[in-house]
Formats: sequence, C-alpha cells, structure tokens
Amino acid sequence: MKTSESITKLAPAILQAQKAITFAIKEAVNGHLRNKYADLSSVIEAIKPALNDAGIAFIQSGTESDDSKLHLVTRLMHESGEWIEDTLVMPLPKQDPQGYGSAMTYARRYALAAITGLYQDD
Repeated sequence: MKTSESITKLAPAILQAQKAITFAIKEAVNGHLRNKYADLSSVIEAIKPALNDAGIAFIQSGTESDDSKLHLVTRLMHESGEWIEDTLVMPLPKQDPQGYGSAMTYARRYALAAITGLYQDD
C-alpha cells in the first residue's frame, strides 16, 4: 500500500466512514453457478455515501503493465489532499476487450471492498 506523506486527517476519516459502512447486498445472480453476489453497483452503493460524508472520494484506474495482466490502482483521497492507494493485479481471462472489461469490473469490485473493509451479505 502507498500513502501520501501524511495521513493524519485521512485516518480518522476512514474510521468515520467504516463506522457507517455495513455490507453490500447480494442482489446479482451468477448465470452459471446460480449463486447470488454483490455486483459493482451494490459495492459502490454500500461505500460511497459513508466515504463522501467523511470527506473521502475514490478513483480507480487501470495502469500499464508488461505482464499481460490487469493492474488496477484504487485510491482513497481525503478532502485535505491526503491519500492511500493499492494496486490489484489480476490475470485476464481472455486477451481481448471483453476479457479486459470483465476483469476490470471484477477487480474494481474486489479492490473497493478490500480497501474499505466491506463485506457481502444477503
């Protein structure tokens, strides 16, 4: 994990947000396995209000790589300018736009859940 030089304002804001974040609702259904899961929109709905109320925004971006894998950076930015970020590296199921898009959505969901401490529940 990487951070700005200081996170003295960000750390208590993350605590404030995590006190308000409960869980992501499993509303989507996997067509192959028929199990329910929390899709990307459920994850964002579960974290964004609490983060924003604490003065935190998130951004996610794919970065260049030489290993034919998706490298996704997730950054939490506080209104003070402080930030934390981490990079998730994920294999691509296929080396085409559909494979990249599928991996990107999957990676965004898991990276946001991990960096905010979010879990899924029914």
